[in-house]
Amino acid sequence: MADQINTLEDLKDAVTENVGGVQGTETTLDPREPVRDDLGRSYATGKRKDAVARVWIKPGSGKVTVNGKPINDYFARPVLQMILRQPFSVAGVEDQFDVQATVKGGGLSGQAGAVKHGISKALQLYDPSLRSALKAAGFLTRDSRVVERKKYGKAKARKSFQFSKR
Repeated sequence: MADQINTLEDLKDAVTENVGGVQGTETTLDPREPVRDDLGRSYATGKRKDAVARVWIKPGSGKVTVNGKPINDYFARPVLQMILRQPFSVAGVEDQFDVQATVKGGGLSGQAGAVKHGISKALQLYDPSLRSALKAAGFLTRDSRVVERKKYGKAKARKSFQFSKR
């Protein structure tokens, strides 16, 4: 310990030397880079309740296939189709990407939410400039709500059996 720090000025000089002398540490953050595979696709995994969706997006005409079926066949209810299209409308890129998704587990509502989550994550990986709009809408956050477990001595998670005083 040849360089001892006895005064505040010595400490200040030592700190400024270390900050200026360390190589490779830049104070500015690097902008996010697009993540794409060899075929020009972006991949992401979306989750909701018990459903897990694997989603690939690539530039195209807006065709969406889920488990090998068109969106109209797999998600028959218009509400579920609307849920899937929300990320595109928020990002302002309707009918610009083709989506190919495989989804397992859960019911139709959970599966639609999982595909929506996967599309949102894949969109922000494909084009990082869309991240702020998707994040502001809350589409990049995994909805962590799941079914509460059943407790012993109860009919369901919270419902009790009918109480009889006598």
